[in-house]
Amino acid sequence: MTVQPPADVRALAVADDAPFTPEQRIWLAGYLAGARAAVARTEPSDTGAHPPVHVLYGTETGNAELVASTVATRLTAAGAAAEPVELDQVDGAALAAMERVVIVCSTYGDGEMPDNADLFRQVIEADDAPRLESTTFAVCALGDTAYDDFCAAGKLIDARLAELGGTRALDRVDCDVMWEDQAQQWYDRVVETFTGGAPRPAPVPAARQPSESRRWDRRSPFPAVLAHSVRLSGPGSDKDIRHHEFALGDSGIAYAAGDALGVLPCNDPVLVDALLEHLGQDGDTAVGDRSLRDLLTHEHEIVTPSRDLLAVLAERAADDELRAALRHPDRATRDAYLWGRDLLGLLRTARLRFDAEELLGLLRPLQHRAYSISSSPLVAPDRIHLTVASVRYRCDDRMVGGVCSTHLADRLAVGETAGVFLQPNTTFRPAPDDVDMIMIGPGTGVAPFRAFLQERAARGATGRNWLVFGDRRREHDFLYRSELTGWADDGLLTHLDLAFSRDQAGKVYVQDRMREHGARLHAWLAEGAHLYVCGDASRMARDVDAALHEVVAEHGGLDADGAAAFVADLKRAKRYLRDVY
Repeated sequence: MTVQPPADVRALAVADDAPFTPEQRIWLAGYLAGARAAVARTEPSDTGAHPPVHVLYGTETGNAELVASTVATRLTAAGAAAEPVELDQVDGAALAAMERVVIVCSTYGDGEMPDNADLFRQVIEADDAPRLESTTFAVCALGDTAYDDFCAAGKLIDARLAELGGTRALDRVDCDVMWEDQAQQWYDRVVETFTGGAPRPAPVPAARQPSESRRWDRRSPFPAVLAHSVRLSGPGSDKDIRHHEFALGDSGIAYAAGDALGVLPCNDPVLVDALLEHLGQDGDTAVGDRSLRDLLTHEHEIVTPSRDLLAVLAERAADDELRAALRHPDRATRDAYLWGRDLLGLLRTARLRFDAEELLGLLRPLQHRAYSISSSPLVAPDRIHLTVASVRYRCDDRMVGGVCSTHLADRLAVGETAGVFLQPNTTFRPAPDDVDMIMIGPGTGVAPFRAFLQERAARGATGRNWLVFGDRRREHDFLYRSELTGWADDGLLTHLDLAFSRDQAGKVYVQDRMREHGARLHAWLAEGAHLYVCGDASRMARDVDAALHEVVAEHGGLDADGAAAFVADLKRAKRYLRDVY
């Protein structure tokens, strides 16, 4: 089966003499480009022993893409042609024509869709969403049980496809952060279900193994030497942002601008000792073949409490206020109480102690932290640069630090090693050399754009570059000041617009600079520029998105629906890309 739209959009173009305004031409050109890409990428070849399977994915960090690529490779090896396609490349007509569908979708933030799946959500939630009585589907949802909205995106897709008449070939699988083993079982079930035969091993998808980089993962990280570390924040800053460089040595890691680096931290030994003291436990106590101190240091999250632990505290805590807060039906009330409280603080308030095995059973595995890479391999082939804000806050009478950020800033000395592995982000790449780029990255969000600009300079790219950077105070928080101003002086940066929020009476943010230069922003987009956003997902990215819609509406002469359609077309054409966290 191949997907054919009512008219073959692959042959369509906007005629020079067509009676359209410039804004209409932009909209139509983007629409046709997105439609052509959707058709091309949702047509697996029908050459196997079984009908093709459409493998669709939505990803934020690359895990869902890896799962989708793996299941597609295994389906193809079993005789059912399959090619992974981003969810946002599928419109209603294409979805309605698909008979056998496998979807892998992660959840990020506050139960939200990944960036490359939100347009698909709009398609299936629309009043005119297609009926899917001829569609058989299976969904794998990726999430994190630390959040209330565990696997919310995948759950929404699974439920909505069924509401539209689709038939589940398999019950939805919900995978936690340690998803590999569960996904392996799911691969086998999908292959057996869609091909009718016993699953057989298949190689890791070629697209995901460009080099020896795939040898290293969170279960087997590369011990990289911290070769250089320096504080970027000025002495008067209330932030502590560091520049770290890891030597790649003989790892074979081949990274690209736009990728992230996973770093496996260790917990603060001072916090480990304080937790042991509260529990009345000896750190040398054996738990299996390891000591309790070793397990608390290297294997478990001991700063952020797990949902399982919170459930126990809600039942057994001696403190009435804590019990009432954790039992409150309103999530916002619960979150407000927990804000700024770490695991040890809660245990002290609850006046609870656990034996070693019970406590370990309530803790989540210690997770890696992923940081956007702030260097280009064309400039630093043997090192990976990171730009990391050290997280620190007060809980009662103690200072608490972010697990990985303070591990790098306070406890890992230059010359020592940390376990690292590459997290490719194939959807977040610099634009082609002759295409203009608009980059919006306040604070540490500037990290990938430093990499992009290094790359553009090394390649002699002819496309224009525009960076909007901001932070609190110019004197103390202007990250990479000499590099950025140097690039502006030598013309690599056509525009460098700055927004330092605390340097004047009224706060100014990057979204304000977007509005201030709205005519230029719209003109660049109309001429084909790619727009990138990196940084905080909870507020900044939403404010920037809202400003983008306003600028497009005002300077494009569009109403709200027209502006939304314009932005949606930018997303489909991969001209509006975000790396938010």
